Amino acid sequence: MDIWHLVLLSLSFATALGLLLRPATKKRGLPPGPPAVPIIGNLFWLRRSFQDVETILRELHGQYGPIVTLHIGSRPFIVISDRTLAHRALVEHGATFSDRGPKLPATSFLIRDHIISGAAYGPLWRLLRRNLISEILHSSRVKLYAHGRAWVLQVLTNHLRSQAASNDAGAVTAVESFRFAMFCLLVLMCFGEKLDEKAIKDIEIAQKSPLLYGRKLYVLAFAPRISRYIFRDRLKTALQMRQRQAELFVPLIRARKEFKKQQQRQKSEEERFVYSYVDSLLDIELSEEGGRKLTEPEMVALCSEFLNAGTDTTSTALQWIMANLVKHQEIQAKLMEEIDGAVGSEGEEIKEEDLQKMPYLKAVIMEGLRRHPPGHFVLMHTVTEDVILDGYLIPKGAAINFMVAEIGRDGKVWEEPMEFKPERFLAGGTGEGVDITGSREIKMMPFGVGRRICPGLVLAMLHLEYFVANLVREFEWKPVDGEEVDLSEKPEFTVVMKNPLRACILPRRKI
Repeated sequence: MDIWHLVLLSLSFATALGLLLRPATKKRGLPPGPPAVPIIGNLFWLRRSFQDVETILRELHGQYGPIVTLHIGSRPFIVISDRTLAHRALVEHGATFSDRGPKLPATSFLIRDHIISGAAYGPLWRLLRRNLISEILHSSRVKLYAHGRAWVLQVLTNHLRSQAASNDAGAVTAVESFRFAMFCLLVLMCFGEKLDEKAIKDIEIAQKSPLLYGRKLYVLAFAPRISRYIFRDRLKTALQMRQRQAELFVPLIRARKEFKKQQQRQKSEEERFVYSYVDSLLDIELSEEGGRKLTEPEMVALCSEFLNAGTDTTSTALQWIMANLVKHQEIQAKLMEEIDGAVGSEGEEIKEEDLQKMPYLKAVIMEGLRRHPPGHFVLMHTVTEDVILDGYLIPKGAAINFMVAEIGRDGKVWEEPMEFKPERFLAGGTGEGVDITGSREIKMMPFGVGRRICPGLVLAMLHLEYFVANLVREFEWKPVDGEEVDLSEKPEFTVVMKNPLRACILPRRKI
C-alpha cells in the first residue's frame, strides 16, 4: 500500500495545479510519448512495476518510434532504441550527453558524487577514471594478476566438482559458483590479499544486499521531498546496509595503508599480493579540493563500485554463455576442437597468451554479449545543454537512456537476431570486425558507448575468454536428463536467467 499513500498525497498537490492531462511533448518539442499528469508523470506507473520497464518501452517504441519521452514524477525521461541515434548522441554529441542525472536529496548518503559511475562529467570523474584505467586496468597491470586468475579458476572448478559429486546425476547449478569465483578475483584485485572464504562471503552479502534492496528506493523518484519522509524506514535500512560495508572495508583499507608505510620504511617488496586498487586510491589527491586525500567513506564507495562492476556483470555473462554452450552442443564441440588445436590436450591451464590463438572462442563471447548483454540499459545519462536530436528538443537536464539489448538484436543488422550464432563474428559474417566500442558505428553496445563506456571492457573480455575456455577444457557440459535450458530473462541488478542454468559436468581429464 506504500505506493498508494504516495499517490494519494501527490494527487492532492496535482489537484492544485489542475490535474489536466497533457500530451507529453508538443509544447516543448520533446520526443513523443504517452500522456502525463503533473507531479505524478505517466499514469501507467500506477499499475505497472518498474520491473516491467523494458516491456513497457518496447510497446511505446512500437507506438511512438525510436525516441520516446516518459515522465517519472515531473522529470522527462527520454529513451532511445535506435543504434544510429545512439551513435549521434553518445559519440557525435558525446560531451553534451556524458553527465549523470541529478541525485535524489534523500539518497545523498550514498556518496555517488565520488564514484566513477556517478560523478558528474568533469575533473573529478576524469581523475578517478584515469586512476582506475592506468593503475589497475592497463595491460601491464592486468598481467600481474595472472596467478590470481589461476587461483580463482581452481576455486571455481573445486566448487563445481564438489557440487556435482553431491548428487547422483552429477548436476550443478552453476551461477552461485560463477559469482563467488568472480567476486574472489575482484576482492583480491581490490584489497590486495587472499581473504578466507568466510571473509569473502561476508563482503559478498554486504555488497549484494544494497543492490537488491535498491528497488525499494525507486519510489523516491516520485515527489522526493515528500517520499523521503513517507519512506524514511527504507532509507534507514539502506543506510544500515552501507554502514555494514564500511565495517568490513575500512579495516582492509587501513591494513593496506599500514602495509604501504612499512614498504616505504623497509624499501623492499614483501611476499604479498601485487598492487591493489586500494593502493591506488590511497595515492589520489583531489586538486580541485585543495589537494586533499580521499576520505574513508569515499574509498569504501569506490571499492564497492569496483566490486559490483566486475562481479555481477561478468558472472551473469558467463552464465548466459555457458547456458548456450549446454543448449547447443555442436557449438561446444567446435570450441573444444579449437582449444585442443591451440594448446593440446596435456596442459593444465589455458593462459592469457593462449587465448590469442582462439578466434572461435572470441566469436562465442561476442555472440553471448550481443544476444544476452548483462545490462539492458546503460547507467542514466543527463544532457548538459539543450540539443536537437532527430528533430526533437532534448532539454538541458533531461535524463536519457538507451535500449542496449534491443540495439544488439536489431533485425536490420543481424540475421536471425534471436538465434545464438557465433559464426556471424568470423570472417565473412555480418559481425566480422564489429567495433564493440561503437566509435565508428554502433551494432551492439554491451559495455556502453562514448565517454562513459565501461572502463573495464578489456578486463571483462579477458575474464570471459579465460574462464569459458578453461571451463570447457575442464568439463563437458551437458543438459540434465529431462530438462531443457530455459533462456527466459529476469531483471535483477543485471538481467539474469529466470531459471538458473542446471547442467551435468563430466570431467574431460583425470586429476
